[in-house]
Amino acid sequence: MPILKYSVSGSSSWYPYYIPNNPESPGLISELLPQLLSRAKIQGQNIPLPPNRTNQALDKGTLDFDIVSPSWFEHGDFGPLFVQSEPIMAIKEHLITLVQNQSQWADMSSVKGKEIGTVMGYLYHNDKDFIRVDFKSEQELIKALHRGRIQAAISGDDTALYWSNQLKLPIAFGAEHSSGFLVFRLRKERADLLARINDAIAELKADGTIDQLIAKYTQSNSNE
Repeated sequence: MPILKYSVSGSSSWYPYYIPNNPESPGLISELLPQLLSRAKIQGQNIPLPPNRTNQALDKGTLDFDIVSPSWFEHGDFGPLFVQSEPIMAIKEHLITLVQNQSQWADMSSVKGKEIGTVMGYLYHNDKDFIRVDFKSEQELIKALHRGRIQAAISGDDTALYWSNQLKLPIAFGAEHSSGFLVFRLRKERADLLARINDAIAELKADGTIDQLIAKYTQSNSNE
């Protein structure tokens, strides 16, 4: 059985996709990947790494794939080292800010030349347009907004809402930053496994597994 090495640790707080130290609800991607790889008859080896090291390991070929959205990359391009799978599920990001500042961040042009909160090691398709202010996690972005360290940040919608609820620190959404789908970003040397992966994605969509996992974690979010 072929083995693919990967890392899903994200920023160690990429809710609802990866939730550390929670065996019963480890996160949407953490639960989905073993099932998907099993359907594809591929053995997965999870190697937890921080995001910046994950990207380096992928570029070097130490890791074989990760789960990302083309919408996070400039022009949606993974570059010559990678191939991508069929879409797994939708994902969306917005600018986040304080409620009283929402109108100032209603258009993406508002980020030009400004300091914008980001997560260390994360990919942003337009980060040439603004000055990155890196924090360890989306949780820290919410705190930084309320401490006045930044005026706006970029976050996935579900992640931002989760941490806002957990911290009891209200936020508002500004302009949409990206909208797309999560896919496998697979090293080109392993492209022979792409058909198996795509077939497994199709099966898990058809039998409702992916929808059930999305419901599990989004309902958990709404009930927090």
